Amino acid sequence: MKIVVAIKQVPDTATQVKIGGDPKAIDTAGITWIVSPYDEFAIEEALRLKEKRGQGEVIAVSLGPDRVKEALRSALAMGCDRAIHLNDPAWANADTLATAQALAAVIKQEQPALVLCGRQAIDDDMGAVGAQLAEVLGWPCASWIMEEAVDADAKSVRVGRQVEGGLEVFDLPLPAVLSAQKGLNEPRYPTLKGIMGAKKKEIKDVKAGDLGLTPAAPQVAVKNLEALPARPPGRVIQGEIKDAVKELVRALREDAKAI
Repeated sequence: MKIVVAIKQVPDTATQVKIGGDPKAIDTAGITWIVSPYDEFAIEEALRLKEKRGQGEVIAVSLGPDRVKEALRSALAMGCDRAIHLNDPAWANADTLATAQALAAVIKQEQPALVLCGRQAIDDDMGAVGAQLAEVLGWPCASWIMEEAVDADAKSVRVGRQVEGGLEVFDLPLPAVLSAQKGLNEPRYPTLKGIMGAKKKEIKDVKAGDLGLTPAAPQVAVKNLEALPARPPGRVIQGEIKDAVKELVRALREDAKAI
């Protein structure tokens, strides 16, 4: 069973993000880059599927500049068999649709039984690529899954996603696109053997022309980034508890307009 995992490289969650000289982008100086955490759940699930079935191939795919190879190496160190890097200046300003179209072109070449991705990337929180990818491919899609089980013949997959009070269960024919939610599994840490082995695994560079694509102008573009306004100073309400509670309610209602 062949599985493709679409991943994205994002700034580390501990990074102090600053707006760059160009207000349309962040300052990337000194940033530590990681695989988006939700994508790690997708990688882990793909690896578990392969291990459970005792055969198959897991391919990591990502779009972005040269630094994205670090993220792909991390996926290979976790256990992915090979990686594909969509690396072309033509995709420099790719929006979610252009990204989905590029991923779809690779997936059509690879013809996997299943595509896994994270529910959203933690940098822009768009959460759109998975569904757009499924639409471009014409495949069924289930988002934010908490459980999955592929049948013995790899013809269908049963997935569950959390709703209030329980799980919503769907049966989808394969091939399909699934996006992973936190709680689907616990991603493994790369072993030393895995890290060393990742250096020998293939990362294939792919250009837009290799896929027969000519990326169009993005339909969604960043116009400007702005820092959050400074948080106003806190206020301590003195006095008896009864009076303090009344003043707190008044302040929330009249001053803060919070209730």
